[in-house]
Amino acid sequence: MLPATRTLFVAGDVMTGRGIDQILPHPGRSHLHEPWVRSAREYVELAERATGGIPRPVAFDYVWGDALSELDSLRPHVRLVNLETAVTASEDAWPHKGIHYRMHPANVPCLSRARIDCCTLANNHVLDWGYAGLAETLSALQAAGIRTAGAGRTAAEAAAPAIIPAGEGSRALVFAFGVQESGIPAEWAASEERAGVNLITDRSSRSIDEIARGISSHRRPGDLVIASIHWGGNWGYDVPLRDRELAHRLIDAAGVHLVHGHSAHHVKAIEVYRGKAILYGCGDLLDDYEGISGNESFRGDLGLLYFPTLDVERGELSRLVMIPTQLRHFRINRAQPPAAAWLARTLDREGVRFRTSVLSQPDGTLELRWA
Repeated sequence: MLPATRTLFVAGDVMTGRGIDQILPHPGRSHLHEPWVRSAREYVELAERATGGIPRPVAFDYVWGDALSELDSLRPHVRLVNLETAVTASEDAWPHKGIHYRMHPANVPCLSRARIDCCTLANNHVLDWGYAGLAETLSALQAAGIRTAGAGRTAAEAAAPAIIPAGEGSRALVFAFGVQESGIPAEWAASEERAGVNLITDRSSRSIDEIARGISSHRRPGDLVIASIHWGGNWGYDVPLRDRELAHRLIDAAGVHLVHGHSAHHVKAIEVYRGKAILYGCGDLLDDYEGISGNESFRGDLGLLYFPTLDVERGELSRLVMIPTQLRHFRINRAQPPAAAWLARTLDREGVRFRTSVLSQPDGTLELRWA
């Protein structure tokens, strides 16, 4: 008898604020506090100069484009993204911060249209519009039936998992963490008296043991445990030893089954450690960077829809299918063969040190191979 499995959909950064918010049905106020750009509408204009006109307002499902049919086809039990924007109309911009992302709360249906189960929030933009902005973000997502993890009104709430039914009595527990190297200010750490994010302030054995105890207090047999981590800088393929050690220790000591890493604006290497998948960088699935010059060699316009299938009993990876995507007109499109081949070569090159590679299928999908 084959073991029971569950297929998940996970993706990197979904940045529906700023320019993308401006094309949705209920755009928020467009003014920005950036050094060079003063209106979010300028990001729409940049994209249009690069690739042509973008309709507006668009329907809520517009931004998902071809991703919706892929999700309908593969029918994952759980849908998880890192939402890297505040969902708020707050005007309380965090002082001395260069970039502030926000999406108007009335545009939350753009997430609901993709039937997202959980948005992780332990990132460097969730508090861009202050504590009022974070409170509104939590309320807006929860009112839409979307679970959150990684940020909360107290440290306990920020550390608590999103618990998602995964069928036939099994559940996915999503714990979300941020690290300062990703640009999260230290003062954003949640405490018992202050709202904020679930920030890993040190990587000591004591800290990992505390995380393990927190996971153990929530898990029950048949649960799949996901650690979603915002780590590292925006650009670069390097996987620091400290991040690899953190992922391994979460698997060894805390019983994590999947490490969902994000922060870099492009895809990074994949490792399978003791049967558990570590996605070191899922890249940006959706952003408003179209038309912005610089770092073109990383191909930030290309992304992946990740569909890991896990064995319920052991939590081990049985299969990982990836759908190559390309952003055009602020919309997720199925990548054409040359772009998909570029992604395959990149994953092969970066996977050498982890003994992973990908097999390109005739339909353009990629499937992970590991030793």
